[in-house]
Amino acid sequence: MAIILVLSIVALAVYLFISERLHASVVAMIVLCILMLTSLVGPFVPGFDQGHWISLADCTAGFSNAAMLSVAGMFILSAGLQRTGVISSMASLLHRKLRHPSLVIGATLALAALSSAFINNTAAVAVFLPILIASGLRYGVAPSRLLIPLSYAAQVGGVCTLIGTSTNLLVASIAEQAGLRALGIFEFAPLGLILTGVALAYFLLLGRWLLPEREGSGQAAKEYQVSSYRSELRVGEDSLLIGRACTPELLQASRPARVLAVRRRGELLPVGQGEDPVAKAGDVVVVDCAAADLIPLCRHWKLKIEAEHKFGAHGQAPTELGVAELTVPASSDAIGRTVAELDLLGQHRCIVVALHQAAAPLAQNRLAKTPLRSGDVLLVTGTQRALERLRDDRTFLVLDKVSEPALRHHKRPLAVAIFAFSILLAATNVVPILFSLLLGAILMVATGCMTIEEGLESVDWRVLLLLACMIPLGRLIEISGVSTLLATHATDLARPLGAYGALAIIYLVTAVLTEFMSNNAAAVLLSPVAIAMAKSLGIDPMPMLIAVCFAASTSFCTPVGYQTNAMVQNPGGYHFSDYMRAGLPLNILFLIVSVLCIPLFWAF
Repeated sequence: MAIILVLSIVALAVYLFISERLHASVVAMIVLCILMLTSLVGPFVPGFDQGHWISLADCTAGFSNAAMLSVAGMFILSAGLQRTGVISSMASLLHRKLRHPSLVIGATLALAALSSAFINNTAAVAVFLPILIASGLRYGVAPSRLLIPLSYAAQVGGVCTLIGTSTNLLVASIAEQAGLRALGIFEFAPLGLILTGVALAYFLLLGRWLLPEREGSGQAAKEYQVSSYRSELRVGEDSLLIGRACTPELLQASRPARVLAVRRRGELLPVGQGEDPVAKAGDVVVVDCAAADLIPLCRHWKLKIEAEHKFGAHGQAPTELGVAELTVPASSDAIGRTVAELDLLGQHRCIVVALHQAAAPLAQNRLAKTPLRSGDVLLVTGTQRALERLRDDRTFLVLDKVSEPALRHHKRPLAVAIFAFSILLAATNVVPILFSLLLGAILMVATGCMTIEEGLESVDWRVLLLLACMIPLGRLIEISGVSTLLATHATDLARPLGAYGALAIIYLVTAVLTEFMSNNAAAVLLSPVAIAMAKSLGIDPMPMLIAVCFAASTSFCTPVGYQTNAMVQNPGGYHFSDYMRAGLPLNILFLIVSVLCIPLFWAF
């Protein structure tokens, strides 16, 4: 009975993860609630074997698991490097020293992979995405030729160390619970470096045939800014527009801009269709212009961006406002919501001043009431601190560079020293990795490399919630006998091929599953199965777990399999088929290389 019930719960979880009807963390909470309910009700059901089920205490044990604190420490420690500009400074140095396009782009991808070995993969892509787009523009290379390689490089680089991805920390925790030896911080490095080299060579040799030549929706002009934005400008009492007929070409005397319409007391007055409306004080002029021309245009004609009125309504307007470009990624919660519903003013003290939508230069709705779509680009204004905080909001992807004063460049040597100290402690086994990561996180805050608020904001709490809720399911799969049952059938298939066949099967199943669901969830489900398969074959379980780690963290075939794939989809203008064409051969190549090389470093 327990086995049937566990398989039903696993099937439900897999279905909900793959269907994406609910966020992965919500699915994990549903699974945890089912486990807790069963633990409470099960003893009163005839025929229920309590010995093959987890207790209520086991259901909540995930929240006290060492992997939870390790992952949180990893997020904070890597954020310290970001806040001090360490990674971006390294990239800028590369661009100054290297001149040849292939060297610049190849070195940038290699640096992204190296960075991902020590900081969160998503954060690494967020740092290198605008840098790589700018490099491509400088050398005439389309973003679609660069951004899928960036995502893949970050993924494979993240598997090179124990702290490079939360999946490695999670599997290491599962291994210790199963009585296996602890994994070292650089344990994954030999195979990780081989696969990183394979991935870079793969794209350098075959990239021109595998990757499309296509401009992304988030980049259509120099400096990765879109060509034009729709903005709403208010005509004040002293505006030079008062008394002038609002023709489409009216503003072009000062800047390349086009008048699209005039709003007067809630009514939309079209222009260029007969008698054009004459501008009056209080009118709102809807214009289409480049981001760089918006502020000069307002100064010349004495117009005011609606944002100034909104800031005034919520208190004194900030004296030093900056501007940033944000794009709406395919996985964003903002899709379908209006600009007003996002409430960026209340959430981040930022205002949307303009909007770019492909093939939609003039919507009938006001800017604030325009529903957002995947690939839309927003021009927002706010204080430098507010704009920097937007980098941590996973609803958007910051395209344009936020002003540098927000970064604590003078703290870079200190941040590097703290990071190196933490890694050295873990690598030499002086203290457990959990202690070294938490110590490094505390030192980052205590020395002023980042504030406590920034440290807490850097933690992806959704990942931690997912881990805490899924760890009990992994434990249940083991003690209920499900892992033994699945391992027995898998072993029967692999037995003619021996240990290598079993290794290939567990790698393949993990790789397929992680394309459609969370990589952490896939690792939790398959780690107990991998251990049981190894015991059935009489081999060391460690090679099987290493295969789970690499397969779960290298999702190349779909944009939904890994967050970095979704991040680059719209800036690169990718279609679903682009990932399959570029990723499937690489996944097969990784499968072959991993099965051949894992036994060389982790003997059966």
